[in-house]
Amino acid sequence: MTESRTSAQPASGAGPGGTGETEQALAELGRSWTWLLASAFATLIPGILLLVWPDVTLHVVAVLIGLYLLVGGVFRFVAVFAQERGDRLTGLLLSVLFVLAGVLCLRNPLQTIAALSVIVGVVWLVSGMLTAYAAIATKSLPHRGFVFGAALLGIVAGIVVLALPSESAVALTRLLGLWMVLMGVVEGAVAFAWRSALRRAGIPGHPTP
Repeated sequence: MTESRTSAQPASGAGPGGTGETEQALAELGRSWTWLLASAFATLIPGILLLVWPDVTLHVVAVLIGLYLLVGGVFRFVAVFAQERGDRLTGLLLSVLFVLAGVLCLRNPLQTIAALSVIVGVVWLVSGMLTAYAAIATKSLPHRGFVFGAALLGIVAGIVVLALPSESAVALTRLLGLWMVLMGVVEGAVAFAWRSALRRAGIPGHPTP
């Protein structure tokens, strides 16, 4: 899921050494709308593959979902540095959640489709709830409505995936693919909304101070 970005300056308090420069670079990258767009594609592409390739083996499904979760965790971790230090807890929790879930999927790729659905459903539900909370709590967040809408989509996706029966592996594979495509499209819309906010601020690639 897409987590919140604040309109904060680059993280302060970092030293002049390599650690401070690395944090500064991560902050700049995390504030970029192109980073958000890349995150959207990381969700969209596996979803499309699952939709057009519904009869793929369970091993491939597990690998696709595991890679999606791991890559999503990396995107969310980098985005954390675009926030004020005191606002980073939600983003860190999301990144850890995605990475752990990705490891679970890749560690045992021959597990059942039902187990994969439970893992993805829990991730979407929890990440949607955390993102919704961040969108509500961060008053200065540009386009809070887009972020909150993406969070609601994640919550609904998690509930639907967890609530449906698991008799048909093909049906669940298509369901996962459909939700991933929808979420990727919404995350792409958030990315373009973020670009619009940056352009209105007159600072390409950076949020309003």
